[in-house]
Amino acid sequence: MHSLLRNTRAALAYLGTNPKMIAGLAILLLLLLIGVIGPLFVDIRTAEPISVRTNQPPSAEHWLGTDSGGRELLAVIIAGTPQTLRMGVLAGVIGTAVGVMLGLFSGYFGGWWDRIISAVTDTMLTIPPLAILLVVASSVRAVNVEMMALIIAALSWMHATRVIRAQVLALRELGYVQMARLSGLGSFSIIFREIFPNVIPIAFASLVGATSGAILSGMGLEVLGLGPQNTPTLGMTVYWALLYAAFSRGMWWWWGPPVIILALLFIALFLIASALDDFANPRLRSQS
Repeated sequence: MHSLLRNTRAALAYLGTNPKMIAGLAILLLLLLIGVIGPLFVDIRTAEPISVRTNQPPSAEHWLGTDSGGRELLAVIIAGTPQTLRMGVLAGVIGTAVGVMLGLFSGYFGGWWDRIISAVTDTMLTIPPLAILLVVASSVRAVNVEMMALIIAALSWMHATRVIRAQVLALRELGYVQMARLSGLGSFSIIFREIFPNVIPIAFASLVGATSGAILSGMGLEVLGLGPQNTPTLGMTVYWALLYAAFSRGMWWWWGPPVIILALLFIALFLIASALDDFANPRLRSQS
């Protein structure tokens, strides 16, 4: 517990002054405010089809224009941004939690635990994840945000497993772990009280990376039309733009805003992950 509190204070002290972390959180907060504050000013019910006049360019009445389905695109962005974030965070949390647990057990216990987990992890890493995602997503009748998150999480735990396992293999041989073992402390107590606090920064960096990867994977599925049909998301907005040839028709207001929001989201997550990597790896910190 003391080790966890000490590491938490050190992380907050460093990350609170890291410009990459501050910039990333600022962008992420701005995107979150779109979904929180936006409904106070825009009726998000106009994000439903046949709500407004179709194919209207941006104007005082429709700030981001409308699409061919009769959707108010500003309402679509306001409703879709938090849905995209929710899908990415949910998939990232589930995938990272599974990966961290497997990495802790594999690295600490070794033996057949390590052989089985490593074999499954290496096998999964050799299979193209997009191919599996396409097969699974296309076979599910009704895809929603939660279902997409679970599908993506099932294929996003391997990286966290390998990274955490490598760290635990090094940590379990250190003196304080050996002393805890000699004092009679149980294996699970050693894992969660002595080792886990020291891999938290790496676990958070893996979480941010997994969230970014989940959003990218979800975007790929949605652009192919395999996303939630009845829930507005940024990826499905681009899908409808492709379906109705918005690019060739010069309807930039249809596909431009969701692409910009996604770009800002990936930039924010990259900056946060980079700051966490700096904290977890002192050599990176000294070079920055």
